[in-house]
Amino acid sequence: MREFDSAAAQAARDRQDRLTKPPGSLGRLERLAVFMAGWQGRPDPRIERAQALVFAGNHGIAARGVSPFAPEVTALMVDNFDRGGAAINQLCRVAGADLSVVSLELDRPTADFTTGPAMTGEEVAQALQAGARAVDPHADVLILGEMGIANSTVAAVQAAAVFGGTGAEWVGPGTGAQLDMLNVKVQSVDAGLERHRAARGTEAILAAYGGREQTAICGAIRQARDLGIPVILDGFICSAAASVLLRDDPAALDHCLVGHLSAEPGHARLVERMGKEPVVTLDMRLGEGSGAAVALMVLRAALECHNGMATFAEAGIGA
Repeated sequence: MREFDSAAAQAARDRQDRLTKPPGSLGRLERLAVFMAGWQGRPDPRIERAQALVFAGNHGIAARGVSPFAPEVTALMVDNFDRGGAAINQLCRVAGADLSVVSLELDRPTADFTTGPAMTGEEVAQALQAGARAVDPHADVLILGEMGIANSTVAAVQAAAVFGGTGAEWVGPGTGAQLDMLNVKVQSVDAGLERHRAARGTEAILAAYGGREQTAICGAIRQARDLGIPVILDGFICSAAASVLLRDDPAALDHCLVGHLSAEPGHARLVERMGKEPVVTLDMRLGEGSGAAVALMVLRAALECHNGMATFAEAGIGA
């Protein structure tokens, strides 16, 4: 795996200290520039090509009534993405990201994880490969999102499998579950955790709970690391999928930023357990990569300041 370039990061810090501003006055923007310098391996990090990937999949757990929407909505939303009608289309356009939507066997949902494994080992491998293949090796940054009815239930059980806890601690409304439906989500997560309590490693957890889009996210993250491409994760579902990689390697997400703090209740706890600091907090909980796309705009602002500002010497300002 590609490692963080400490020399490039230090050169970026040195430049930040020479820019025409009080030291540290740009706050997180300075740290983002240094992060990008270290992972791009150059003191003047750039974003000439930003890639956005949205993976879509369907889930057998939906049959238990964990979402107010039918699984058919996943394909309808993919069509909406393709027509340019979704929020992520607008955000990618203004953020300057090339959007690709990757559908993963929408006509063949994963199995219900409360009754057995959601995916076979072969299906896990195929989804990991699909995620890896989708990554543009020429991208300077990758933003990740997802679409899949019932996948907030899968995210909750993944978070619990990685970090511990019960369904009640991780389940949220997702696309609008309330009252009895929330209870079904909690019961489903607890039943899945009990059935698959022996699942420990990354691929075992992915096989136990699914889904194909979460697994593809893991494959894309691994591929981006091999290529030295920094990653911006979206909200609760994307972050939970990514966290499964930590079971095999505590450093697996070092090249990843969490784009935003989702309003989904479990996300604050999740990012804290992941040791991450979200770039923005806007009370969003849409998915699709929408929060990650907004964070890309902030990241671009950080690099414009880093590369475009004059140093004190260049401005003729000095003691």
